[in-house]
Amino acid sequence: LELGLNAFDSAINYRHQRGERSLGEALQAAVGSGSVQRDEVIVATKGGFLSFDGAVPPDPQRFFQETFLAAGLLRPEEVAAGCHSMAPRFLESQVERSLENLQLETLDIYYVHNPETQLGEIEKEEFYRRLRAAFEKLEEMVSRGKIRTYGAATWNAFRVGDDAREAISLSRLVELATEVGGKDHHFRAIQLPLNLRMPEAIMARTQSLNGDRVSLLEAAEKFSLTVFASASILQ
Repeated sequence: LELGLNAFDSAINYRHQRGERSLGEALQAAVGSGSVQRDEVIVATKGGFLSFDGAVPPDPQRFFQETFLAAGLLRPEEVAAGCHSMAPRFLESQVERSLENLQLETLDIYYVHNPETQLGEIEKEEFYRRLRAAFEKLEEMVSRGKIRTYGAATWNAFRVGDDAREAISLSRLVELATEVGGKDHHFRAIQLPLNLRMPEAIMARTQSLNGDRVSLLEAAEKFSLTVFASASILQ
């Protein structure tokens, strides 16, 4: 922060919430000392994966049952791959927990975390239906001041061809955001790996745009989306 690096990216499931909590402590210390102002920092985090609380509990099944199912945050059919959900009330709870962990009033970017995880179990139309409902909830949370913008943080979804099971259409995501948020929607950022070994964001024409095949970065530019690279030095 003191050297001018001001973009921080986390997720609720990183180190079972300890990642967010560590970042929150550091940010509070930096702002408290006056070395940086809150509005000089971009804080992004992600939700979608079910997370433990600080450490793996002795009985993980019981933890998930009590924390998510019994609490009414999730129904069993809303969980994919045993670990992922985009259910609106679940995402709302995750935003609130992330704000608490990070000691913030507002998140700058909130990503749906690896949504393609669900495509191993559900069909594309159901997948987009679930994403639409998630976007609707996130637009609501923007209006409540909990987040400023939202997006999708992916691993394979934007790097594979559209015939792949995990492929996601960026134009379809923008359509969904427009449906629930209007032309001034807050779907503003995406994230995907980009490094010397994983150059698909630049090199592969994975996206359809006005009848043409274009790269992910070309499509993102067309839609005025900010793109963040993950694994930029291959982890």
